[in-house]
Amino acid sequence: MGGPGGEPRGRAAGLTMANYWLVKTEPSSYSYDDLEREKTAVWDGVKNPVALRNLKSMHPGDQVLVYHTGDEKAVVGWATVVSAPYPDPKKNDEKLVVIDLKAHRRVPTPVTLAQIKADKTFVDLPIVRQGRLSVSPVTAPQWKRVLQLGGADD
Repeated sequence: MGGPGGEPRGRAAGLTMANYWLVKTEPSSYSYDDLEREKTAVWDGVKNPVALRNLKSMHPGDQVLVYHTGDEKAVVGWATVVSAPYPDPKKNDEKLVVIDLKAHRRVPTPVTLAQIKADKTFVDLPIVRQGRLSVSPVTAPQWKRVLQLGGADD
């Protein structure tokens, strides 16, 4: 995955900095509150080939925005990847993988999809272009901007 201008991102470039991601979840099925309560959870249920490719690109230490779908349509928290991708233990399909996520903290003010769509920083963010993609990369400037909008830019 390349960053703006095609420069390599994170470990893909042999660097040690974390990559940034966004994962979507339906809060009536699994919410950020659930992740906070459990502290660490298996992130599963991803079947889309592009989303699976993104999931397979995650590494421990990568940072993840957690986005609630449904009525909320907002980034509500962030998490940290704490495992390398591994085969989904609930499925008998080698193509399906999961990762473990650890809750980091809630975003003080949820950042809505409307806010994201109205900000030119996010013009190429996959959630804007491909609304149904459940796991997608986020650039460092986009990550920083979401945290600023949500009041968690430290």
